[in-house]
Amino acid sequence: MPQSADKVLDHAPLFQQPEYTEMLKNKKAKFECGHPADMVKEIGDWTKSWEYREKNLAREALTVNPAKACQPLGAVFAGAGYEKTMSFVHGSQGCVAYYRSHLSRHFKEPSSCVSSSMTEDAAVFGGLINMVDGLANTKALYDPKMIAVSTTCMAEVIGDDLNSFIQQAKEKGSVPQEFDVPFAHTPAFVGSHVDGYDNMQKGILQNFWDKAERTPDEGINIIPGFDGFAVGNIREMKRLLAEMGVEATVLSDVSDVYDTPSDGEFRMYSGGTRLEDVAAALNAKATVSMQEYCTKKTLEYCAEKGQETAAFHYPMGVQGTDEFLMKMSALAGVEIPESLRLERGRLIDALADSQSWLHGKSYAIYGDPDFVYAMARFVMEMGGEPKHCLATNGNKDWAKKMAALLASSPFGAGCQVWAGKDLWHMRSLLATEPVDMLIGNSYGKYLERDTGTPLIRLMFPIFDRHHHHRYPTWGYQGALNVMVKILDTIFDKLDDDTIVPGETDYSYDLTR
Repeated sequence: MPQSADKVLDHAPLFQQPEYTEMLKNKKAKFECGHPADMVKEIGDWTKSWEYREKNLAREALTVNPAKACQPLGAVFAGAGYEKTMSFVHGSQGCVAYYRSHLSRHFKEPSSCVSSSMTEDAAVFGGLINMVDGLANTKALYDPKMIAVSTTCMAEVIGDDLNSFIQQAKEKGSVPQEFDVPFAHTPAFVGSHVDGYDNMQKGILQNFWDKAERTPDEGINIIPGFDGFAVGNIREMKRLLAEMGVEATVLSDVSDVYDTPSDGEFRMYSGGTRLEDVAAALNAKATVSMQEYCTKKTLEYCAEKGQETAAFHYPMGVQGTDEFLMKMSALAGVEIPESLRLERGRLIDALADSQSWLHGKSYAIYGDPDFVYAMARFVMEMGGEPKHCLATNGNKDWAKKMAALLASSPFGAGCQVWAGKDLWHMRSLLATEPVDMLIGNSYGKYLERDTGTPLIRLMFPIFDRHHHHRYPTWGYQGALNVMVKILDTIFDKLDDDTIVPGETDYSYDLTR
């Protein structure tokens, strides 16, 4: 056998051993009934043609590999950012397993979340009993300070009323009447994870703010938005604010939730925004969103409560960070310190040092709307040329903002914006209008395989690389991290293309 206790092989090299290659070869020949190899190649090549691209871009009734997830994932992520809060999804166990595994595989941390375990009977008669029993079990088993309830498709299709169900559960003694059970309807068949994040954030704020009177103070709230780099980015944001002497309340702080230490103690709940701080956040003068498209409804609600609101598009790069710091300076009435001016100067110096390698490189970018906007802007700051900007969960408003951004720089002149398109569309774009680099998440590795476009992983989820989420992409330091990733990709590709001495490597090139 190829496997032994002396040298245990991972499944990838294991399946390349003769015993397995022969088995798979026989399986293909005897059982798969596949088409001839030349026909498969012919069709594969055709799917990379302009003719197929036009057919692909014209399709309406089918989505293939969308660059988004469903609403409850965002709701679970938002709920996790509050002190001792257990996310409770009213729906089936299989859906909740998906949310937990998605978050755990990305952050490499346990992701706690429970389900009302709806099955066929609840799908017909409603899930009230599941809610009553589920809230009681959650309170008894996990001892949370708050339970944040969201929904799956099943509960939404049959029309379960969360407000009514939660009130009835309290009347039946599942949890005390005064126990905090915020909720949000998050139908997975519309919108995406950013909408689920928004709905859950609004639901949590309503739970605390609707029953209180506002007494305005000088406080500032910040909502980070759904972000796969949240651990590094929230900590970097706090550091920047500390440099300025600005105190702010982070609404949904997951920086410790998804980065717990291994010290012999299991922490089901670690960190998170304190519930008393959430209640006090009603009095703040302003609420700032780091990602506009993650917080549309939440910011409208904050404005209705009398707060000033401001929204950014994932503050990455020089201009993005400048805008954020200047807004915080104006809100708090403080100066931007010399230490941050030095950080800015160092980033610009690094950009200048590497300009000969960055200038003129072309990019395809996909992901959430705010990220794609920020990434395209930073690419242009580096002298790069975005060619395809795609957001499956982008809308017409986002497309207009992208068009205005791209029109502001000559580097954006040749870029096409694709709102509502998916990664199979992106495959056609890369095959017919190639670029130097692709920026997205782990699912882009199949685009890299099919089109040969090097992938840079900067978006959630990242399953096949470890610990990227610990490093910031926001701020000047975050921009430097992103630039280094891009440069490393450029140099790795160059090394791969010049690896044969005397044939592709004539100068034994060591210095870049």
